[in-house]
Amino acid sequence: MRFQTLKYAYFPGCVAQGACRELYQSTAALTQALGIELIELKKASCCGSGTFKEDSQLLEDTVNARNIALAEELNLPLLTHCSTCQGVIGHVDERLKDFQQTDTAYIEQINGLLRKENCSPYRGSTEVKHLLWALVTDYGLEALQARVTRKLAGLKCAAFYGCYLLRGQKSIPYDNPFQPESMENVFRAVGATPVYYRGRTQCCGWPISSYATEQSFKMAGSHIQEAIDAGADCIVTPCPLCHLNLDSRQPEVEKVIGRKLGLPVLHLPQLVSLALGISPQQLGLSKHIVSTKPVLELIGR
Repeated sequence: MRFQTLKYAYFPGCVAQGACRELYQSTAALTQALGIELIELKKASCCGSGTFKEDSQLLEDTVNARNIALAEELNLPLLTHCSTCQGVIGHVDERLKDFQQTDTAYIEQINGLLRKENCSPYRGSTEVKHLLWALVTDYGLEALQARVTRKLAGLKCAAFYGCYLLRGQKSIPYDNPFQPESMENVFRAVGATPVYYRGRTQCCGWPISSYATEQSFKMAGSHIQEAIDAGADCIVTPCPLCHLNLDSRQPEVEKVIGRKLGLPVLHLPQLVSLALGISPQQLGLSKHIVSTKPVLELIGR
């Protein structure tokens, strides 16, 4: 099989470069193994994770118009491995493309602000795409399956899409936002068994964790418990913020719900990389709060 050469302008986001560096590492390992070229947008800024618009919609639009313009300078799609970044930047891109048809004065206002900072203007000439969509639609599941060297047979994976990836934008052409199958299809391609449960398309609780911590942890706990009850060996998420709430805070979640959980949480690139034979050390799997050893034992690593 001939593998397609893919190239993207890479927006890694904040969390994966800071609090969860292993997620940044695993995305690099996966794309290198697949021959996907990432041109990292070193000058990009935080998307705001949905908070900028609470103060000013213009602020959110301008900041992310600049992020998109950085990819446009390279004539490449903007790739993110964060569901939240995808939802925020993708929604801004949708809004601004609509305004190019209905309110050019607003576009000019944004571009005027960008020019004042010596930034390139937003043109609306590219797309914003999550790594999941890139794997499924650009690289292709058949090609991905052909690269598998260590099938994850016997591993039962519960996808946790979260909310931003599926419903942050008005429409997504790659999956059904209410009954998605993209992650489950990736699981099948690498030999794992998908596990379905009610909470897989719901919010992890992160957005309210700073001011309604107990409610946030109850939400996370409910999803983790549902995945356990459905027989999952791990949760797999395409979002670093979901990873924080489900993995890093799982011990605190246990205290709030009064129940032991101990369910490993993997970032999507970590799971796929394991099937490609990449070492757990290279993927930073020892850095997770909830031990990933049960997963590694199941797949003989």
